[in-house]
Amino acid sequence: MSVQTGQAAPQFTLTSSELKEVNLADFKGKKVVIHFFPLAFTGVCTTQLCTMRDSFGYYDGLNAQILGISVDSPFTLAKFKEENAYQFPLLSDFNKDVSAAYGALYESFAFGMKGVSKRAAFVIDEEQNVIYAEVLENAGDLPNFEAIAEKVK
Repeated sequence: MSVQTGQAAPQFTLTSSELKEVNLADFKGKKVVIHFFPLAFTGVCTTQLCTMRDSFGYYDGLNAQILGISVDSPFTLAKFKEENAYQFPLLSDFNKDVSAAYGALYESFAFGMKGVSKRAAFVIDEEQNVIYAEVLENAGDLPNFEAIAEKVK
């Protein structure tokens, strides 16, 4: 079951692509846009995060933090971030706990892979409550960027 709007956001601590611990609680007082994505260096995932990269200035002016989360290692995410010039943290959910807590985890994915993050987007308000939740079953679909932006305003 995925996290629903109105619920308290599941708290987490994950390792970033800079090998630093990042806690959701660190961003209390800001809105947080969380983008789960299946795998670094894949077409739709790159499009998803590049869309956020290219609209980063919009979010920057709204007291909002963007976070990207996948089950990739922090080392893979560091290279992915570098190659695409993402200005926001990429976090490794290598153990799959956070993806599962948010209801954004495929049991089975393409090529026989198991335990891959679903494409999903959440907006967390300043008090750490979920105000937008979108979990996509089809990894080829993109989240509704306009709806996300509207919730951050």
